[in-house]
Amino acid sequence: MGSGRPSFVVRNLSEEDILLVPGLWKVAGLMYRPKGRDSVADLLEQRACNPDLFLGAFAGHKLIGVSIATDDGRKGWINRLAVHPSWQKRGVATALIGASEEALRKRGRKMFCTHIVKDNKSSVALFEKLGYKVETEIQYLTKRDDESY
Repeated sequence: MGSGRPSFVVRNLSEEDILLVPGLWKVAGLMYRPKGRDSVADLLEQRACNPDLFLGAFAGHKLIGVSIATDDGRKGWINRLAVHPSWQKRGVATALIGASEEALRKRGRKMFCTHIVKDNKSSVALFEKLGYKVETEIQYLTKRDDESY
C-alpha cells in the first residue's frame, strides 16, 4: 500500500471465479440462498447473459470482493455487494461500486439503485457517502414462486 497503488484489482468475474462467490458471501455475512438465485448454476447462467456486470476485486488470486449489477432497461442496480471482512474499510467496496456504475453507464444507464438490508447501517452510510439517497417514498414488495429465490 505504500506505493500509492491499490493492493487489489477489480475485473470481470470468469466462470471459474463464480465458484468462489458463495464462499465470499458467507464469510462476509451476506444473505445467501444456495438453492435459488444464488446457486452456482443460476449465477453461471446470469453471468453468461451479462458478463460485464459480474465484477470481483482480487488481491493476487484471492477473491476479496464482489458486486453483481443488473440492468432493468431504465435503471442500473448494484446487487450482492460483499467484501471479505479482512479487506473492509480499504476501498474495495467503493472500487466495486464505481466499476459497477461504469459498466452500467456503458449500457446507457444514468440512474443507479441498490437494495440494502434494513439494519445494515454501514452499507447505507457507504452508499450515501458516494452520493446515493435513501428513498423514503418507496416500498419494496416481492412475490416469489419459490421461497428459495
